[in-house]
Amino acid sequence: METPAITTSLRGLVYLEITIHGPNKDLHSGLFGGAVPNPINVLSSIIASLHDSHRRITVPNFYDDVVETSPRVRQQWQKMGFDDNEFLGSVGLTESFGEVDRSTIERTWSRPTCDVNGIYGGYMGKGAKTVIAAHATAKVSFRLVANQDPRKIIDSVRAFVQARLPKDCRAEFTEFGVNRAFHVPDGSIFLAAAERALNQVYTRPAVLIGSGGSIPAVGAIQRILGAPALLMGFGLDDDCVHSPNEKFEVGCFEGAQKSHAALLSEVGRMRV
Repeated sequence: METPAITTSLRGLVYLEITIHGPNKDLHSGLFGGAVPNPINVLSSIIASLHDSHRRITVPNFYDDVVETSPRVRQQWQKMGFDDNEFLGSVGLTESFGEVDRSTIERTWSRPTCDVNGIYGGYMGKGAKTVIAAHATAKVSFRLVANQDPRKIIDSVRAFVQARLPKDCRAEFTEFGVNRAFHVPDGSIFLAAAERALNQVYTRPAVLIGSGGSIPAVGAIQRILGAPALLMGFGLDDDCVHSPNEKFEVGCFEGAQKSHAALLSEVGRMRV
């Protein structure tokens, strides 16, 4: 490994299951179609309204607490040589998609998102059955960034859905995951200490990166212990993370040992 990395942000998560209830039983679409609300149609309409034409999330006040990436970190990202074609080609796609006027790195590392992870309702078997379902369900996740409060987001989403329900429909919400984002401010003295420590071990300066994923324990450590958290990365792209043949090279392990020793030395000299 030639270039070490420090992860300065992890996105938080709100994961909701949203069920729209309509009639008290499945109905024949020939007898009731056009005369009663269809929960699948209602749910689909709500989902479609979650984004505007610029692919921004339309839930009121959703972006109120979003913190923009610092110019220094954004400049580092621009110099990383991220290849959109390679990134998209690996999953069989050709064109970047998402919030307008944002790079792929920004969209995945530092911007909040909304995705439907599953949807079901009505007849799901082989062939056809002309029913109007009694209810329809979607599993929806919101990735959050620094300063966004998951509870505020949940309240806003609930109000957004409720405001779009026909009179005879009701919504049921189940929470499956709620955690805050993790963020290290660019001016953090501990971040500076980590950069100095890595510079003692590696010939290239550390790059500051983000991650679109969530590690709830990191934020909990900061919140409960009242201590800053640092994520220094030493893995490689071909480590096959979470695969049966996952690896971590000996050279990377040795670099991590030296880096942690250097970090302890740097922190030990600090006055906080």
